[in-house]
Amino acid sequence: MPRALATIAMLCAAVPALAQPRAERRPADFVDAATVVPGLVVEMRYFGSHNFVGRPIDGYVRPVCLLVRPAAEALAQVGRDLAPNGLALKVFDCYRPARAVAHFVRWARDLADVARKSEFYPAVDKRNLFRDGYIASRSGHSRGATVDLTLVRRADGRDLDMGTPFDFFGVRSWPSNRQVGAEARRNRALLAQAMRRRGFVPYKQEWWHFTLRNEPYRHRTFDFPVR
Repeated sequence: MPRALATIAMLCAAVPALAQPRAERRPADFVDAATVVPGLVVEMRYFGSHNFVGRPIDGYVRPVCLLVRPAAEALAQVGRDLAPNGLALKVFDCYRPARAVAHFVRWARDLADVARKSEFYPAVDKRNLFRDGYIASRSGHSRGATVDLTLVRRADGRDLDMGTPFDFFGVRSWPSNRQVGAEARRNRALLAQAMRRRGFVPYKQEWWHFTLRNEPYRHRTFDFPVR
């Protein structure tokens, strides 16, 4: 091969290696919450198919609840507070990669895909999911200090009645909603009080959603996979 062509070939071969972005690594202060929170029940819904999309979500390689350490330690305090009452915490989602949020957005824009409507959004038009705040292009979960969870009985692991399932899109999921029964309202209040006591802030449209008030990565979004 002529010297000039050989030089060009070498340069072209080097370009992809230089242009390839480095895969994002999990920061050292993200921890497996199950190793920190005593008795934590982990049911990562987006790792499997029991969710509003109806299939595993991008970025969930393993069913692990990852949180920044301050959030995991605060959650451990919540768990210890609840234990004398025979209760424990069950998490449905924790850190959520940005690629998972993008998966939700693509699904929401596909108006023909309503396979899970009857279970998760029976009274909501899919065209309004963005407008009504049920789907967003960015999520606080991607900062590692937001958690979706419920209360379970320690004796048998059964969920307490919260009035709606997790990820139910509709006003009945709002913590302030009065359409749900008295027991569900009491359980929602119990969960919210326990979480607030340890520094978590609730979301007004989802009884299960809480964010650590003093989250360390307030202005950053992560996209490393859950594993």
